[in-house]
Amino acid sequence: MEIIAGTTATTMATQSITPKGLKFDPPFSLLHSQSYAPIRTSLQYPIISRKPRITTRSIADDTTSNTVTKVAAEDPSFAVKKKAAGISTELKGTSIFLVGMNNAIKTHLGKFLADALRYYYFDSDSLVFEAAGGESAAKAFRESDEKGYQQAETEVLKQLSSMGRLVVCAGNGAVQSSANLALLRHGISLWIDVPPGMVARMDHSGLPESEVLPQLFALYKEMRDGYATADVTVSLQKVASQLGYDDLDAVTTEDMTLEVLKEIEKLTRKKKMMEEAARPF
Repeated sequence: MEIIAGTTATTMATQSITPKGLKFDPPFSLLHSQSYAPIRTSLQYPIISRKPRITTRSIADDTTSNTVTKVAAEDPSFAVKKKAAGISTELKGTSIFLVGMNNAIKTHLGKFLADALRYYYFDSDSLVFEAAGGESAAKAFRESDEKGYQQAETEVLKQLSSMGRLVVCAGNGAVQSSANLALLRHGISLWIDVPPGMVARMDHSGLPESEVLPQLFALYKEMRDGYATADVTVSLQKVASQLGYDDLDAVTTEDMTLEVLKEIEKLTRKKKMMEEAARPF
């Protein structure tokens, strides 16, 4: 993890990248990519959410000694934004990279996190797909030139890591080479750990779950060590347990995002303490 005041996306001057077999428009401008999502005001995507919780508490009236009840509505989205505002100063625009199996939970979390922090959102796989001319073309390119495809993944991460104030949903290629892992160190990386069984239920490939699930378990086993190199792991199962939920479906996007922000806060505080300890007396 490296917390730095990075270049903002609005002032970023990108360079041309042309891995063999892919056509990137020179200059390859992330800001004009169709995958670019300037999350700034209202949310424009489906989100798992919970209605505001109503809590009551009794407070003694100092003048009459009578007990009055105050009802307060707790909006989970407000709690997330409040936490995000509290850590923004220490974060200093440091970008955040989310690794883990691709699924709707990770995507929604990334977008919601970007909104809360007033960051920009990118999906690194989508950028590679666009450069290849679409997802089908990217798949064909990968099958014909695996090395070239990996170079494209690295170039995209290189550009993203040079920018500040980003939330990036990173593809599996981000944790499959030492070069890419080094690029993730330009920001804070988090493994969003979602069980393969849960990912299978969100799969839209059209294949039966009985066929998809073994593939996902194999992928999880293959990628787990790479995911674990992230600065922090945020587990869906652990969050559910902490909240007292028996059903993973009860965990909301707000719940996951709040846990991510808490972990980021711990990291920034730890770094600050280390910097203060290193200062000469």
